[in-house]
Amino acid sequence: MSAIEIVNLSSDDEGPEAAENISSSGPCTCHSHSGDTGLFYATLPNCAPPPCRQFWKAGNYDNGLGLQVSIQNAGNYLHVHPMFLHSNATSHKWAFGAVAELLDNAVDEIQNEATFVVVDKILNPRDGSPALLIQDDGGGMGPEAMRHCLSFGYSDKTKLAIGQYGNGFKTGSMRLGADVIVFSCHLNDMGWTQSVGLLSYTMLMQSRVDRIVVPMVNYKYNPSAGHMEVINGLEHGTTNMSLLLQWSPYSSEAELLKQFVNIGHHGTKIIIFNLWCNHDGDLELDFDTDPEDIHIAGHFKKTDTTSARKKIVNEQHIANRFKYSLRVYLSILYLRIPEHFRIILRGQVVKLHNIADDLKHIQYILYTPQSGGSKKATFVTTIGFLKEAPEVNIHGFNIYHKNRLILPFWPAVSYGKNRGRGVVGVLQADYIEPTHNKQDFERSSLSQKLEIRLKEMALEYWDYHCHLIGYPEVKHKAPVSQCFSSMQEPLAIVISNASNNCSNSQSRYEQAPLAKRKTRGFIDPHKAKRQSAELNVIGVSCSQNVQTMASPADQVVDQEAINIIEANKNLIAECLEHEKTEEELNLKVAQLRSKIEEAQHEYNRLLAEAQPLKEE
Repeated sequence: MSAIEIVNLSSDDEGPEAAENISSSGPCTCHSHSGDTGLFYATLPNCAPPPCRQFWKAGNYDNGLGLQVSIQNAGNYLHVHPMFLHSNATSHKWAFGAVAELLDNAVDEIQNEATFVVVDKILNPRDGSPALLIQDDGGGMGPEAMRHCLSFGYSDKTKLAIGQYGNGFKTGSMRLGADVIVFSCHLNDMGWTQSVGLLSYTMLMQSRVDRIVVPMVNYKYNPSAGHMEVINGLEHGTTNMSLLLQWSPYSSEAELLKQFVNIGHHGTKIIIFNLWCNHDGDLELDFDTDPEDIHIAGHFKKTDTTSARKKIVNEQHIANRFKYSLRVYLSILYLRIPEHFRIILRGQVVKLHNIADDLKHIQYILYTPQSGGSKKATFVTTIGFLKEAPEVNIHGFNIYHKNRLILPFWPAVSYGKNRGRGVVGVLQADYIEPTHNKQDFERSSLSQKLEIRLKEMALEYWDYHCHLIGYPEVKHKAPVSQCFSSMQEPLAIVISNASNNCSNSQSRYEQAPLAKRKTRGFIDPHKAKRQSAELNVIGVSCSQNVQTMASPADQVVDQEAINIIEANKNLIAECLEHEKTEEELNLKVAQLRSKIEEAQHEYNRLLAEAQPLKEE
């Protein structure tokens, strides 16, 4: 019988006992609420869905499973109760935020030659219910890495990676469904391994254990025998294999091993089953409305063709569609990914969409806040009007962190009398830490300063450009510096896009007072050049429309700043060429490694065939 490892997420010493308790108890007869009906459940079959299928009610344990568990804290160990899986997942109010957590792990695998991540619907072979599949061809996880993945708070990722807290897999998977099974293949100098682990909220709650345990199976390729063999001994094999086969979608070891076939030598496959339902009793993830997409159930709106045109444009805009369409959300989730990497949703590649491409009358604004008397960060914001403005009732900033969208269309201002209507910005804020669910930023002095500046930026942009989309020009009765008295850090560089009425924008700026663009002294050209190059400020061809401000009275374009921008354009072009070359080389390296793996596999096979000949 195969050997299984039990991972106790609280204590390595007491896992086997907990596993035996689960195995001996089996499916139990228990009381549980189902919605508001208060129905009782009798003996449950193997791999049964959780008694309560609604996520936001699955954590209501009044007179339910949670209160029936007695806590045994032998040895003074701190145990993580199974109910924590649910409470931990409540950090995700939005189901797509949970999906993004799992995709982040796949995108982080790009550094390990990953070329794709697949998101799709599959059927649970045990009962035919829908399940969610997420699979990548990254480096995969060996047995130790799998244990870390299924534990809480461990992360060995670099600062460049999106994930950092070691909690995203647990919160994301448990938010989407009650149970998840993970298959992973890993190849390194130590050999080729296959690992499978099960994190089952259903199993833990129905078995009434007082801690979280995770059954795992680990296999390693034996070159001499020419096949995979179970590793880590046979101590708890029978008990723990029975757990996997009893509570996972697969009823035999052969079916489990079959899941590794399409992974290859490296990669990870995640299957989330017993998906949660909404308050109407429907699956929260809607797989039926669009066969090439996944929707949030109940959020899809069929536009009334008799409605006014403005309403149609507004409802069909990406700013509204991403809330219920996973394909739309994934198209804007990452600011930039390598060309060789693909996000494949339900068999179709997701076409990435840069929100900045939807803007007109674009400006690029460099902003450097100060904290404690020193400069902490530099932010570059692309800001403009939506091309549909003023018809759309949309505005806000799309704020990314390490290339990943944190706040989509964050409303910096609440526009009254249309002030700010249609103003949209895009920026990357790597210097501000996101919250654990990656749907907001931690509250800090730096983030508060940025919020204040973005509000000023939106209003400021509107006041000086609203005439370009048909609104009356704003008459300034007071100096702008008074209107924006809360602005402590000045704007350093403003660049207007040549493709968006450069002449009109230029004449407008010549008429407007420039007090709000006052800088504290002259700009250091070398520092400005270095900062621009580091932040990949997009160059523009309308160089005569670039302004650097030394004083309110100085309306003359600074030729030195123009030279800096031109030099920056050249540097960016060189960087793009280097990035393209790097991507091509990485692709070649991945191809060569694949060939090496195939050759090694063939060598091992021949070696195994030759072994009997040597013995003769």
